[in-house]
Amino acid sequence: MDEGLAHKLARLRTQLRAMERVIVAYSGGVDSAFLLKVAVDELGARAIALTAISDSLAPWELDEARAFAQGIGAHMHEVRTYEMARPGYRANTGDRCYHCKAELFDVAAIEAAALGQGVLCYGAIPDDLGDHRPGMRAADERAVRAPLIDAGLTKADIRALSKAMGLSTWDKPAGACLSSRFPDGTEVTSERLGMVAACEQGLRALGLRQVRARFHGALVRVEIAPDELAQVFADEALRQGITAAGKAAGFRFVSVDLEGYRTGSANTGLVQINPARPR
Repeated sequence: MDEGLAHKLARLRTQLRAMERVIVAYSGGVDSAFLLKVAVDELGARAIALTAISDSLAPWELDEARAFAQGIGAHMHEVRTYEMARPGYRANTGDRCYHCKAELFDVAAIEAAALGQGVLCYGAIPDDLGDHRPGMRAADERAVRAPLIDAGLTKADIRALSKAMGLSTWDKPAGACLSSRFPDGTEVTSERLGMVAACEQGLRALGLRQVRARFHGALVRVEIAPDELAQVFADEALRQGITAAGKAAGFRFVSVDLEGYRTGSANTGLVQINPARPR
């Protein structure tokens, strides 16, 4: 292992041992899975995972999170969160993630106290610091710890260390909650989240690994990883399957984005199509 990487990992382990008892806000993504694994290695049963269950969590993400936690011997505590009850979350006007994380950490703090579990942590990384991340403000206001930032572990570092540890998440595609599929200003509702989830579930069933179903009213804009796009355009049956997945989810029109998958594309000034009509 690279000496610099080993030093960062050692810093993380030292931090976690000093905390003595931790509860990790755990989504099953690359970063929170890695943090949970190291915490369990250092603290055993004094480290547990807390996972928020809500309409914005994709069913397959929950299944994968449960499987990973079970595989590393971690206790996973599931709690229901109600971010949809927060008007600022539903309005989706640029600070949706703040309201989501505020709900998560408020619920997590209550659960952590009830469990006698000590320090609440989450999987923010240094890469997040230069981006628009209103959720980090919610964490700072509630003194939620970010051990990966404190240790200086970047996304590339975490993937490398996860691979060295034999973690199944080392090459897991980037993930985000289902609400990230909506452009700023488009209201988030349970019905619309269900449409997005159903569409992406159908796309995954076709064998596509990195996909996003971006909501634009009656139209769903499907993003597919650039290395999978060539297959899509070469395979008529696959294209038909994509169209069927979108229409089965309740969309009237289905498009494939020629630029492929990229983060944050829901908020690049695209024209919103029939924003008041989710069908």
